[in-house]
Amino acid sequence: MKKDLITIKDLDKKEINELYDLASQLKLKRKTHEKSLENKAIGLIFEKPSNRTRVSFEVGMYELGGYSIYLGSDEIKLGKRESVKDAARVLSRYLDGLVVRTFTHDRLLEIAKYSSVPVINGLTDLLHPCQALTDIFTIKEKKGLKGITLTFIGDGNNVANSLLYGCWKMGIKVNVACPETHQPNKGILKEVGGSVSLFDSAREAAKGADVIYTDVWTSMGQEKEHKKRLEVFKDFQVDAKILNMAKKDAIVMHCLPAHRGEEITDEVLDGELSVVIDQAENRLHVQKAILVKLLK
Repeated sequence: MKKDLITIKDLDKKEINELYDLASQLKLKRKTHEKSLENKAIGLIFEKPSNRTRVSFEVGMYELGGYSIYLGSDEIKLGKRESVKDAARVLSRYLDGLVVRTFTHDRLLEIAKYSSVPVINGLTDLLHPCQALTDIFTIKEKKGLKGITLTFIGDGNNVANSLLYGCWKMGIKVNVACPETHQPNKGILKEVGGSVSLFDSAREAAKGADVIYTDVWTSMGQEKEHKKRLEVFKDFQVDAKILNMAKKDAIVMHCLPAHRGEEITDEVLDGELSVVIDQAENRLHVQKAILVKLLK
């Protein structure tokens, strides 16, 4: 792997499979594996709130023998109290790596430019690579990856963008069902080409799918648009009718947090085909593998 993990686009299939092999080993021997990052420390620069990303990186670093320090938006105040350039250069002298969760993708790229230690993308408005890598790892565990079709229903957001890259790299066919005004990033759609098909009907996109995936319709920073988005996405809820269009053994995925009763019903989210909690757990194991690959 390169120095940083900014986007799955930078990884090849061999690197992703090596990451998954390591994640599987770390998961199997969670409490007994080598403390391979002893005396290492990472900083978590989080300008957006977090549950899974923060906890999984903090616990993961602890289980690998290292230490993490949380730097919330009020601590550094990047670009206000201190320039991004100065903060990145100084933190590089203290820490062995940085996990950055921020708004604009350009902010992440600027930190990576001036950091001399590995930078991991913990989420930007454009991409969420740690989530998508975990999602594909979970699909591999549950169903294997050969001949898989994943249907993503809802907003073509940062998770969708990273799933497009990840599925493209691993040979997974993707159907995306969303309003025309909320498709994934056009540049990424162009890059991944024929590996993705766009639909304006959730039912059509779900036909014969092995995986049904959805995410919130209103992401962080879009709260003022919530009522409008409820109307725009009303025909893109994942419910029992949508699930019945997929294969009988299809699995249901959601990166969480979920807005129950909006993008997905309780019946489906809590149903026997849902792997959502397993998916969330796997954030820990895949991110531990990322940390080892970049920091050891």
